[in-house]
Amino acid sequence: MRRALFIGGSVNQTKQVHAVARELREWKASFTPFFGDRGVETLRRLGLAETTICGDKLRKRCLDYLHDHRLEVDMYGARGDYDLVVSCTDLVLPRIARRGPLVVVQEGILDPPGLMSRLCQRYSHLPRWLAGTTLTGTSGAYDRFCVASEGYKRHFVAMGADPSRIRVTGIPNFDDCQRFRDNDFPLRDYVLVCTSDTRETFKRDNRRELVQRALHIAAGRTLLFKLHPNENARRSTAEIRKWAPNAHVHASGNTEAMIANCAVLITQWSSTAFVGLALGKEVHSNHPSDELRELAPLQNGGNSARRIAQVCRELTRRTRVVHLRTILWGRPSRGVA
Repeated sequence: MRRALFIGGSVNQTKQVHAVARELREWKASFTPFFGDRGVETLRRLGLAETTICGDKLRKRCLDYLHDHRLEVDMYGARGDYDLVVSCTDLVLPRIARRGPLVVVQEGILDPPGLMSRLCQRYSHLPRWLAGTTLTGTSGAYDRFCVASEGYKRHFVAMGADPSRIRVTGIPNFDDCQRFRDNDFPLRDYVLVCTSDTRETFKRDNRRELVQRALHIAAGRTLLFKLHPNENARRSTAEIRKWAPNAHVHASGNTEAMIANCAVLITQWSSTAFVGLALGKEVHSNHPSDELRELAPLQNGGNSARRIAQVCRELTRRTRVVHLRTILWGRPSRGVA
């Protein structure tokens, strides 16, 4: 039986690679939380990666998810000899992900470009993760990159990605948003604000401005804030209570159900804007509305994981052929197009 390693990250990312693994029933699947090589692991041990998927906090959440679903865990892919690696990002690629066939699955919306992304593009020695998720898809180190939509494919190609390695499959967590309407969340017809972990990832954020904007849009209607999982919940809750004392604040809970039941959705840089658009909600975002509509993930009835699994099968079949040619005629086998 062929063996595949699935590299998780946040719970959202881990759910997506798990969905792909479920469709690859003929493969033996192992899972690991996100990790990097020596430099990245040193940052984690020093506590300098806690705001990222490399940190111990999100690592624990990933492991809790893997254990709750009774999935086989191979920390760091230590057993080796995998026929395929499926990862949630190409911003950091450990050695094991660079050795053989690699499929990367887009997580969701990307951070907006800024000074750091321009510096990372100009000075190639700078690690691309310094720019957040902005430079996702630009490594060229994967064999296939499965993306959310044709709009995102155009975006990644414009950023320098090889179009021959991109497949528009949709992404599992955002491809069937209608299912979120069936939920038991008790509130209805409120104005929902999904915040972002902007400050935790060292970007500028004016929380007072966001709360005042939400109050203006709500115009007296019930206001509900759903905090980002990576956010400092105590600090954010205190701020919201100060400026909007009557608002509901949720640090946890089913975000998609909250979106399905709201009348208006306000986001900052969150992928939840895509859920709101798919459900026909009035959406306010820091991203331009036209851009969001162009990039919105395919709604394919929950078939994205199956499509990504098929990309994995086609890639590994082609890789076997190319490897055979290498053995027989000495032709290179890396970078299968």
